[in-house]
Amino acid sequence: MDNFEKHIRQNAGQFDEHRADRAKMWAKIAAELNKEEPKVIPLWRRPMVRIAASVLLLVGLTSFVWLMGLGQGADHNPYASEELMEIDMYYQDLVSYQVQLVKNNPSLSEENKAEFLSFMDELDAEYDVLKKEMQKNLDNEQVLEAIVGNYKKRIELIENLLRQLNDSKKPDDDYGYTL
Repeated sequence: MDNFEKHIRQNAGQFDEHRADRAKMWAKIAAELNKEEPKVIPLWRRPMVRIAASVLLLVGLTSFVWLMGLGQGADHNPYASEELMEIDMYYQDLVSYQVQLVKNNPSLSEENKAEFLSFMDELDAEYDVLKKEMQKNLDNEQVLEAIVGNYKKRIELIENLLRQLNDSKKPDDDYGYTL
């Protein structure tokens, strides 16, 4: 026998002092048995929720199939390849940098800046039209050439304006010598 068993046998009388009140225990159990729980109808068993879920599932599947069908072509991507996207990004960065140079140039009057920027806005509108045509996939090579030509025209105009401004800043030191 181990010490635990010895302790229980020696102190068995103390354990008998505290007996459970059976009547009290059965009263608590009976009270809990008589409680009526409210009737719960799971949400997925309601007919309106089922109809709404079915409609939502049908719309989701239809739109997924429709998008997958349209996604097969290049209709959603205005660029046929990464190369075209890189060309577009390069020219956009170059044009925006040069336009910022024109805007920040102190020797240009506000009227001249506004006139120049309005002309650049017209070229931007032309570019947007070309980009939409590129999305429609109407002879991409010609449209791409037109887009690049549009960018080149913008860059050339900005460079000419900046060159004229820089030439006007140079002092006229040509006094000439007479012999």
